[in-house]
Amino acid sequence: MALVISGISMSLDGFVTGPDVTREQQLGAGGDVLHRWLWEPAPEDTEVLDGMVANVGAILMGRRSYDLAEGDGGWGDGGPAGQIPCFVVTHQAPAPGTVRAPKVFTFVTDGIESAVEQAKKAAGDKVVGVHGASTAQQCLAAGLLDEIQLHLVPVLLESGTRLFDNIGRQFQLERTAVVPSANVTHLRYKVQY
Repeated sequence: MALVISGISMSLDGFVTGPDVTREQQLGAGGDVLHRWLWEPAPEDTEVLDGMVANVGAILMGRRSYDLAEGDGGWGDGGPAGQIPCFVVTHQAPAPGTVRAPKVFTFVTDGIESAVEQAKKAAGDKVVGVHGASTAQQCLAAGLLDEIQLHLVPVLLESGTRLFDNIGRQFQLERTAVVPSANVTHLRYKVQY
């Protein structure tokens, strides 16, 4: 069955966005520096990214991430990974007929456990990629996150959205990979429950 893996860029001081996230600044003020390794990749970065993308069978994300990107036309007729199924955890689904890519997006209103179950079924033997801090926090707190991939960027943002707020308790992690590059250090951990 599919593994549930959060892969996210993070500053050295623990932020995955800068402050003041808006549709125009989806990574917050100054947060674009966190994704510079994607735009100007070193060979090691490309290898890590290609490995992540090739294994994704479904995406799990929160409603805020969906709304931020979709509000400005976002992903067009696909999702964050093209036509790969995307499960959006939300309290209320959008009105019928308002979703740009209804064959890609499924809105799950009955909790993180249900969303993970549906995403794993859709992913089959591939990975469920967890998008965003809140969704990763919910998965971790519920004991549903198998691995964490951090792309640690050598910058101190000082404020923004923290990745590891609201996780409910202490977790032990087993480091399984470290890939340094000129832009970022890629870290991979298995969550120990």
